[in-house]
Amino acid sequence: MSLDADAIMDRRRLRRRLSFWRVVAFLFLALAIIAAVGFAIGGDKLFPALRGDHVARIPIEGVILHNRRQLKLLDKIAKDKKVKAVLLSINSPGGAVSGGEALYDAVRAIAKKKPVVVQVNTLAASAGYMIALAGDRIFARRNAITGSIGVIFQFAEASKLLNTVGVTFESVKSAPLKAEPMPYHPITPEARAMLASLVKDAYDWFVGLVGERRGLDPAIARDLADGRIFSGAQALEAKLIDALGDEAAAIKWLQEEKGIDKDLPVKTWKLKPQDDFWDPGEDASAWVAKTVSRALFGGDEGVKSYIPEALALDGLVSVWHASGLRGQPIVRDE
Repeated sequence: MSLDADAIMDRRRLRRRLSFWRVVAFLFLALAIIAAVGFAIGGDKLFPALRGDHVARIPIEGVILHNRRQLKLLDKIAKDKKVKAVLLSINSPGGAVSGGEALYDAVRAIAKKKPVVVQVNTLAASAGYMIALAGDRIFARRNAITGSIGVIFQFAEASKLLNTVGVTFESVKSAPLKAEPMPYHPITPEARAMLASLVKDAYDWFVGLVGERRGLDPAIARDLADGRIFSGAQALEAKLIDALGDEAAAIKWLQEEKGIDKDLPVKTWKLKPQDDFWDPGEDASAWVAKTVSRALFGGDEGVKSYIPEALALDGLVSVWHASGLRGQPIVRDE
């Protein structure tokens, strides 16, 4: 009887061991299948850590604002030893001066470690051109648009409209320049002088950057920085870019001038899309408004998708305002 009981217990232990190893084998097989499918449809996208040596393509698109997630991505690229060179692909009308400055600094940090080439597809104006200055060499298509070097501070003044409808706004301020300019009354000479000083400071910095990075005499750089836009051919003549060419020409330059292996693939680095669940750090009312807006109007931007992004910017900006920019993707602070 005892022997039979021991045999039964042994068989049960054996079954448990077999069940355990069957589960392990099943999980291993499932992971192998997932990995195989992942590599078949683009393994480097599903498993970034498995990327081999490559040239990183970084798209800079749409209206530029300060974006912490994008800056973190650029820092990661700078530190990634598998990234042997960077291709900055720009298609932007510009945006906030501080956003352009932050991206410029981030690209320059990359350029200290590995070669960076810039290729202007359709548009690299204002802060878009500011970012292009961070590269080691700038290529642009012959009929691409670039330049628009300058700074603007824009605001609305609706006092006449408010007076017409009989609305007045009052405020008690600690000093006359606090919260100026305001849309409720005409701008004062003191407030205008303050804004002019702010614009001039940013403009002088931008012009100095152009002169330094493009090797131009300060007077020539300032002459080119009158806000005008240039075609690729005109920009080449003015020495604002280095050569005419597409992405293939930019890659060829990396190979011939920087010794990048011709067999290295070009991989695009993009921000991962964020989910739409509520972030605990986000104001609840803002989240509700955003969700309702999406439900009513569709799209990630909701109501804002019906307003040209370039016209929605406030404060100190370097942006080329042109019609037809509404479809461009926008870089937002996430």
